[in-house]
Amino acid sequence: MKQVVLITGGSRGIGRACVQAFARQGCATLFFCRARTDLAASLAGSLRREGCDVDWYRCDVSRKGEVDAAVGDILRRYHRIDALVNNAAVSLTGLFTDMTEADWNALLDTNVKGAFFCAQAVLPGMISRRRGAIVNVSSMWGQVGASCEVGYSATKAALIGFTKALAREVGPSGVRVNAIAPGVIDTDMNAALTGEDRAALVDETPLGRIGTPEEVARAALFLAGGEASFITGQVLGVNGGFVL
Repeated sequence: MKQVVLITGGSRGIGRACVQAFARQGCATLFFCRARTDLAASLAGSLRREGCDVDWYRCDVSRKGEVDAAVGDILRRYHRIDALVNNAAVSLTGLFTDMTEADWNALLDTNVKGAFFCAQAVLPGMISRRRGAIVNVSSMWGQVGASCEVGYSATKAALIGFTKALAREVGPSGVRVNAIAPGVIDTDMNAALTGEDRAALVDETPLGRIGTPEEVARAALFLAGGEASFITGQVLGVNGGFVL
């Protein structure tokens, strides 16, 4: 029986790589997209032409009603969700003293509340079946903090605490919860970095390069699958050694 997987923020970057990895692994792969519906439709179409079972939903994870409606439709179609990858996120770069309350709330709404809404929507079914996996995509900045990214770092740290606490709560029901903390990855979120900034980050990375979305996706595939059956409550750094 194929695994049914839901991935949030699936149209670009790490989310897109996760959609491709799970779909090509033979999973029924559903993903959410909030804004870039053109990219979502193109991705789903290309994977279907490869013979993959994939579909997408326009869904803003910060809105509980949209999450519940989309998850409800997936459950009607597939009857279960075996794994959830909470990847959807937004970032903000700037001085903390310039951050507005609206900026702060926008970061929390997507990066933290979105994971909360999605996990709450899928967990009842996982608990009743006594199996399932949730993978939360945090960041190395959630572990060590980043100057001029205080809000983003705070939300990613919150995801780590969320992961560890939820793992303890649902572990007795057979559900595993883990996090990935990517380092500097070649995505749109880091596209605004100057060449000088990128070079500095490469210099700080022991492996001497920036990571790829596909490398993070392979970690998600592992944590969501049977090979990680005795792993829960952990934070897997995919960071080239930047954070040890």
